[in-house]
Amino acid sequence: MLAACGTSSPLSPPATELDCMARAMYFESNRSSRDGMIAVGSVVINRVQSDAFPNTICGVVSQKNQFAPGVMTKEMGSRSAPLAKAAAQSVYSGERHPDIAGAKFFHAAWYQAPYNNMHYVLTTGGNAFYEKRRPENVTSPAPLQATEGITRR
Repeated sequence: MLAACGTSSPLSPPATELDCMARAMYFESNRSSRDGMIAVGSVVINRVQSDAFPNTICGVVSQKNQFAPGVMTKEMGSRSAPLAKAAAQSVYSGERHPDIAGAKFFHAAWYQAPYNNMHYVLTTGGNAFYEKRRPENVTSPAPLQATEGITRR
């Protein structure tokens, strides 16, 4: 069970935590990409489980300058919101993108980052996901070819 989620079972998250997860997925991924949403959700969970970030989903998603501006306040469009909510429930219940591993970071896939400590693990849903590593341990220094259709359902 995730920290600070009360006594709810992992299959029944508090509505606010589920909403925060869905908002991150909706505003940070290509809204038609389930893989992108699951990958964003996997990063959120990796951060929750890390001592370097807040220990709740809402704490991670609302952290300043970490997610899309307005992620906690903008309206989610009705067309893609059900997909985001279903994906949020799946991640909360234990699903993870199989290629995310320990990644806690991502940026738009088109962005060319000027850093040498970014080890890329996945590109999907319009984002490139990466782990921060010592430069000598980076074996994948550029975003990977985009993939879709990996996650179930």
